[in-house]
Amino acid sequence: MILVTGATGNLGSKVIAHLLNKGTAAKDIAALVREEEDASTLKEQGIHIRIGDYAEIDSLVKAFAGVDKMLLISSNDRGAVENRTKHHINAITAAKAANVKHIAYTSFVRKPGHENSAISGFQNSHVESENFLKESGITYTILQNGIYQEMILAFIGEGVAKTDTILFPAQDGKASWVLREELAEAAANILITNGHENKTYPLTNTTSVGFEQIAAYISEVLGKKVTYVSPAVEDFKAILAKAGVPDLYIGMFTMWGTGIAAGMMDLEDTTLEILLGRKPTSVHRFIEQVYRIEQEQSLA
Repeated sequence: MILVTGATGNLGSKVIAHLLNKGTAAKDIAALVREEEDASTLKEQGIHIRIGDYAEIDSLVKAFAGVDKMLLISSNDRGAVENRTKHHINAITAAKAANVKHIAYTSFVRKPGHENSAISGFQNSHVESENFLKESGITYTILQNGIYQEMILAFIGEGVAKTDTILFPAQDGKASWVLREELAEAAANILITNGHENKTYPLTNTTSVGFEQIAAYISEVLGKKVTYVSPAVEDFKAILAKAGVPDLYIGMFTMWGTGIAAGMMDLEDTTLEILLGRKPTSVHRFIEQVYRIEQEQSLA
C-alpha cells in the first residue's frame, strides 16, 4: 500500500495520476485528505481515502494503518514556519507508530549559505524535518525539489504581454526551475521502484536560468521586446504596495526574489533526468508553451 499525503493538492494529485499510469492498482493506493468530500474523484477511481490532519497525530496514526510506503508532501500551512515543521514531525511520528516502512519526503533544494539567506526560515523547516526523519529509524528518501517553473508566472505577473516589462528583485541570479508535473513523475517512480533507501536526491534541472533570459524567451514568443528590470528591494516593495498587493504576497515575492538573487536555487544536477529517463522540460520550452497558448487564445 502506497499512501500520498496532500492527495488533492497540485503535486499530490499528479503523483497519484502517475502511479496509476505506471500500473499501480488503485486498490494499492491510499490518499490522505482532511475532508472526504474533497476526494470524490479519487474515491471514484477506487483509491482508498484516509482522513487525517497534520495537526492531529491520532488521526494520522489511524490513517496510516496498513501503509508500506508513504509520500509525505510538505505542509503548505501559511502560518509560522514552525507550524510546518510541527506538521512534518507529527506525520513522521504517526508513521512510525503505524509501522510505515518507508517515507519519501518532499523537501527543497539546498545550497551552502542558506542559513543566512532570505529563505532561511523556509529552509530551516526542511532541515529540521529531514533530520527528524533520519533519526526516526524509518527508511527514507529525501526529495530536494527545485523551485517550480510555474512560479515564474507568479513572479513576473499576468500583464507582461501588455507592459513588456518583468519587474522582480532577483538581480542576475539564476534558478534551476523544474516542472511540477515532472517532480510528481519522479516521486512516483521512486515509490514503485527499489534502490532509493536512505538517499537524498537533488531534483533540479540541468540548466539554471535567470530573468534576463526568461525575458528573452518571452520576447521570442511574443515577437516584441520584453525587458527585465530588477529594482532595489525597498523600491520593489513600495511599487507593489502602491499597486495594492497584499503584504503577505509582497513578503513572499521579496523573499523568493532575494533568494534567487543570492543564488540559493542555482543548482544544476542530472538526478531528475536519470529518474525520468529523459531530459527535464526546459524553461525555454515551458515559456514557449505558456505564451504560445496565451497568444492563440487572444487571437481566437
